[in-house]
Amino acid sequence: MATDSAGISFEGIKVIVIDDSKTIRRTAETLLKKAGCEVITATDGFESLSKVAEHHPDIIFVDIMMPRLDGYQTCTLIKNNHVFKKIPVVMLSSKDGLFERARGRIVGAEHYMTKPFTREELLNTIKAYVVDIKKKG
Repeated sequence: MATDSAGISFEGIKVIVIDDSKTIRRTAETLLKKAGCEVITATDGFESLSKVAEHHPDIIFVDIMMPRLDGYQTCTLIKNNHVFKKIPVVMLSSKDGLFERARGRIVGAEHYMTKPFTREELLNTIKAYVVDIKKKG
């Protein structure tokens, strides 16, 4: 069973990573799989919607700047669907601006992370929004 340094198990947690950057998708996928997560990737918001419906993830990481359907629009569609609205959505961006953070909150995102991210940032976010919530529930 894969655990982090604090002995927390991420085994079986379903994560969707939505980013048009192959490098970001691969990096996140590698880091999260090593921790025991099941990782599904999508290249844009349109592709992600069918994957969210099919896999019912525990958490979603979505890039803000993507072609066709950006991260804000993707988050809005997920949060407006009664089946998926409770899934935590984490916005990813290379910008660390107040406007981006505020807009993410407005569309329903639970958290905001700046790229490049570390393994610890990814796992701490999953711990806060998935592992700790499951323990309480």
